[in-house]
Amino acid sequence: MTPAASTVEAWPAGRLPTEPVGSLPRPARLQRAVLDTDTGLLSAEELAAEQDRAVRDTLERMAATGSPILSDGEQRRESFASYPLGTSFDGIAEEGPVFAVFADGHHRVIPSLSGTPFRFRAWAADDVRHARTLTGLPLKQAVVSPSMLSLMVPAEGIGDYTREEFLDDVVAGCAEDIRRCFAAGASRVTVDFTEGRLALRRDLRAPWAGPEALGGFIDLVNRVLDRLAPAQRAAVGVHTCPGNDRDSAHSADVDYAELIPELFQIDAGYFLVQAASEQEPDRVAGLVGRELRRRSEADGSRRPRVLFGVTVPTSPKLETAEEIRDQLVRAARFVPPELLGSTDDCGFSPYLIDEKPRHGSPDFARDVAFAKIAARVRGTALAAEELAGGAP
Repeated sequence: MTPAASTVEAWPAGRLPTEPVGSLPRPARLQRAVLDTDTGLLSAEELAAEQDRAVRDTLERMAATGSPILSDGEQRRESFASYPLGTSFDGIAEEGPVFAVFADGHHRVIPSLSGTPFRFRAWAADDVRHARTLTGLPLKQAVVSPSMLSLMVPAEGIGDYTREEFLDDVVAGCAEDIRRCFAAGASRVTVDFTEGRLALRRDLRAPWAGPEALGGFIDLVNRVLDRLAPAQRAAVGVHTCPGNDRDSAHSADVDYAELIPELFQIDAGYFLVQAASEQEPDRVAGLVGRELRRRSEADGSRRPRVLFGVTVPTSPKLETAEEIRDQLVRAARFVPPELLGSTDDCGFSPYLIDEKPRHGSPDFARDVAFAKIAARVRGTALAAEELAGGAP
């Protein structure tokens, strides 16, 4: 089926919104197909067929959870950050600076730009367009942040290509990426901003990180948002979390009290904030509520909606609908229900090749992810009922 492209959707009246962050574990069969294609054992056409299979399965299973908005789970991407590079890595060095060292000791690197100028070679909208042929339900799409891409070029630039010129190209590409997503039929778009919390880590192994980086990151995201039409900006969320790769986080030790006031300097339509895996989820809601009140009291500025993470993608333990309900009802003590919603703490698998060691296999992790999404949908509906009945 090929339904007409969606338009930007209003938030549901009388209900708490709930939506995924973005990625889902790729089937082991797809992960193997990618590796086999890289070594010449599989053709590009055979890989595309495996990707199509995974996307179709993702959309069907997510719809079965009752989710009001779907995502393709980034099944076609090798990572949440590298997709703009496309399948051709001409002008890209395979190894760059360390992006993050995770709690289990493994690390990920940032590709380095070796050929100029920087240009998007693939678009998130391509994923939306493919998914739109398979479902008539609302779609959302996660996109890379300009701050992540900014790490590809050092402060001194590359030859005659200055860092300022590079950042201009990054901002232009990211804004175009979002516009294309809406044109392809996305109802909402989320900017992945995991590097926001990571920037506050003092880790010499990730030389780019440090509190001074965060202000520049926020400025870049706002430059992108400034290029969007008002209706589009209202439908763009910014997601923060301490990372999730191989069931491990990279910055869970950073105090949210350092990040939350800075995060809300971003002029996004809404925010998706990891909370369930925090030691004190209610403290996160309190920090967010305090910042929303401060914004309103200081200048009367519009208070954005906040979707709190209520499931933990790094853990195979299933949350119950009742646990999710209770977390949201407690969060409503700090954040008005009309500004409240739910999501998952992080993408379930931001990198394609991910063994999901705490789960035992990517296929089992995939089953767990859909079960968690179903519990999130049910628990959010229960919370909406309770809050509408006047419960505190």
